[in-house]
Amino acid sequence: MLFGFLIDLILRLKHKNQEEERIVDICEHENCHCENGILKSAIHHTVHIFLFILAITFALNIIIYVIGEENISGFLMNQPVLGPILSSFIGLIPNCASSVIITQMYLENVINLGTLIAGLLVNAGVGLVVLFKTNKGIKENLKIVAILYMIGVISGIIIQLSGITI
Repeated sequence: MLFGFLIDLILRLKHKNQEEERIVDICEHENCHCENGILKSAIHHTVHIFLFILAITFALNIIIYVIGEENISGFLMNQPVLGPILSSFIGLIPNCASSVIITQMYLENVINLGTLIAGLLVNAGVGLVVLFKTNKGIKENLKIVAILYMIGVISGIIIQLSGITI
């Protein structure tokens, strides 16, 4: 939350005279005819996003199954400082499976608290998929992902080096 408020404050100060994009842009792009009523529009958007998320989740589950949870946990096992870097990268996988894998490894004492926090802070579920689908500004999306990644890595390393355990 602290990082979120800090980033929001910085962006508000930086862009205080600029008008934010409106939902109208999304509606025009999706061709959903929002002016004809909110219910029809909401159902239209929900169905499109649901199908998109379903397809991505199916593909990612196949990839995680092929790679194997054991290989992922072996990749992160007892990696000082490198653990949060790798865990944050795994946390970027837009699926709850990465959170489950990271949490399971922590509960089995395979990774430490810093590595756990790094991976979980970065994980936004399918939020990043929706971001890339709805926001066509690739540079802006990549900046958001980079900031998210750095927050996870830095937080994980700080927790790891401080020796905090739960």
